[in-house]
Formats: sequence, structure tokens, C-alpha cells
Amino acid sequence: MKFKTRALVAMAVGLQWLAGCGGGGAGAGGGIGGTGSPLGTLRMSLTDAPACGYDAVNITVERIRVHQSDAAAEHDGGWHDIVLQPARRVDLLSLTNGVLLELGEVALPAGKYTQLRLVLAGNGGAVPLANSVVPAGGGETALDTPSAQQSGLKLKANIDVPAGKVADFVLDFDACKSVVKRGNSGKYNLKPVVTVIPWLSDAGQRVVGYVGWSIASTATRVSVQDSGMPVKATMPDANGMFVLHPIPVGSYTLVISAPGRVTAVVTGVPVVDTGDTVVNSAALRIDPPPATLRPVSGVATPTDASVRALQTLSGGPVVEVAWAPVDALTGAFAFALSIEAPLRTSFAARGPASLGFSADAAAAGRYTIEAAGAGAVKTQPIDVNSAVAPLSFSLP
Repeated sequence: MKFKTRALVAMAVGLQWLAGCGGGGAGAGGGIGGTGSPLGTLRMSLTDAPACGYDAVNITVERIRVHQSDAAAEHDGGWHDIVLQPARRVDLLSLTNGVLLELGEVALPAGKYTQLRLVLAGNGGAVPLANSVVPAGGGETALDTPSAQQSGLKLKANIDVPAGKVADFVLDFDACKSVVKRGNSGKYNLKPVVTVIPWLSDAGQRVVGYVGWSIASTATRVSVQDSGMPVKATMPDANGMFVLHPIPVGSYTLVISAPGRVTAVVTGVPVVDTGDTVVNSAALRIDPPPATLRPVSGVATPTDASVRALQTLSGGPVVEVAWAPVDALTGAFAFALSIEAPLRTSFAARGPASLGFSADAAAAGRYTIEAAGAGAVKTQPIDVNSAVAPLSFSLP
């Protein structure tokens, strides 16, 4: 049974199943509201992509709210809530590599819901802190989440709840991109990067494989991408195994990015809801060679912008090879990019005899730096085969 299987997965990391009680209607959202509409059930879970530079990222979830209008305000009618009683504190880094935590469910009128709000508890004087980060090798520090403590983190959603059925969705919380350092103040902001993903079946929606022993670390990022946009990311476990789950059904590009290594790309990776997609075995690991790195830095304004490095492979596709945090006070960003050509191969079903990677020489050292913020996107092509002058992005 799908529900039982997921519960066992959560128990494996010491997390209990969370029962949510639901509501709807005006204001605080109590009761179905007597609409007489056919009902369905919405069930929500939580997962995470890897966090860069942190030993823990803790959030405390109070409730999840959904509405059929993406323009609905906090106190409008028509909200339906999954309420966690008591609120649940969870380290997002315990939810990587395919692990999911169920948050609860609510009965509500069947239909499409386009707005979702994730409401977090405030820090107050509670110990331990409700929302916090632990920088690598450092101590626990409060994570400032002002909007989340009031109206909630507003997310766009495309949730269909059929009458008489259960609709399963997952909040994929990218902790790496959601925690923003504030200069040298020692403080951190939460700038949520969360994707709402439909979960169709326990039997599939997974991509499984192995990276080399030398890059089996939390610093390695494995992602499936669509047209240069990561859809799901994770880090390998101590044995080098990675599990990307759940992923919407479709065809994707698998990208392996490890510090100091050449980027490795597998194109045409299919995802189905009837079985797992196995890219390679433990005996045939993806282990890209060392790379020569060139530093790239700059400033982006406003300071809540995001900056990433894209690379266009010969004949396509475009892939995201790196992402740089933007300092919340100064707008500064920095990362290092490989001079060597990326490696690419095509997905081979039924277990390839060899992975067959080849260097894409035409793409060597050539990138596009993209900055996004204030409703605008700007790009700058660079070539790291020689030194790159500091970049500057002003948005919009």
C-alpha cells in the first residue's frame, strides 16, 4: 500500500507520521463551509534538496493553507488548512535522497487550488529555536522568517483535487537556495525556494544511480533538469548512491556537479510512475575527473536576487552547473567554474555496459551567468579560459 510504504520511509529516519486536521471557510478557515460540493482529500509531504555549507537547517511547520485563487489574501474566505498539532520542528537535511515526511491531510471541495501558504512558527524565546541554521562546524543561529510567521510563505501551486480521491503533493524545500547570509552580521534570512510536486505513485517517479567514492559527499549536487531549470536535486549518501524522488513524469537531463570536478551530464533520462529509472550501478559509477577552476564574482542588486551559471552543450541542452548565494546585505556573489569541457552521454536503458561519457569541447569554459530578481532576468556570457572581470547586475 502506498501510504504504508511512505510511513516506513519516514520512520527509517526517526520521524513520526504527522496527522493533520483540516478546515476551510472564511477567515481562519474552519469547517468545510457547507458548500455541498463534492469532496476530495489533499495530502501533503515535505522533502529537501541539499544544503550548501550547513550542518542543519531547522524549520517548524504550523500549518499548510490552500486556496483556489492565487490572489486571495490572508483573511479572505475559502482557505482550507492542514494544521499540525503540535507544530512540527524538522531538520530539512534529514529529508534528502528521496526521504519524505508526511505532514497531514484535509478534506476539501474537489477542484483546482493555485495558492499554497506554508506557515512557520515564530522563534520567540523557545529552546531549541523553532527556525535555525547550523553553519558547517559552527553553532546554532536563528533563521529570520518574518513573513512565514504571519501570513505564511506564499507559493504558486497547480493542485488538482479529484472528487472522492486523495491527491498527494510534496513540498520540495531547497534549503541551499533558501538560506541567505547577511554580510558579516552572523545572521541569516529565509528566502524560500519551494516547489510543489505531484506524487502519483510509490512505484516510480525516481531516478537512482551512483557517483564515485571520491565525490560521495554532501558537497556534491545531483539534479534532474528541464531546459536548464532544476526540477529535483539531492546529494549522494556515504556509499555514493543518489535517489531523486519524487519527479514529475517526463524526460530530463541528469547533472552531476561536485567541487573541483568536471561537470557530468546524462541526457534523455526518462521518469515514469510505474518503476524506478536506474541510471547506473554501484559497479559503474559516475566519477568525473578533477577540474581546473576559475573564480567568478560580482554584485547583484537588489540583494534578494539569485545568481546561477548555465552552460549550453553542443546541440543542447542548457544545464545549470552552479548556483551562487547572494549576500543579503552586500549583494556580493562568488563561485568557481571549470575550464575543462563538460562530459556528456545519453541514457541507456537496461544497464549500460559502459557510461560512454565524452568531452563536449565546444562548450569548454563557456558559460552564461544569469541573475534573477525584482521580476526581471539578466544574463552575461563569460569565457573562463581567461580571467573574468567582476560582474555587475542591476535588476530590473
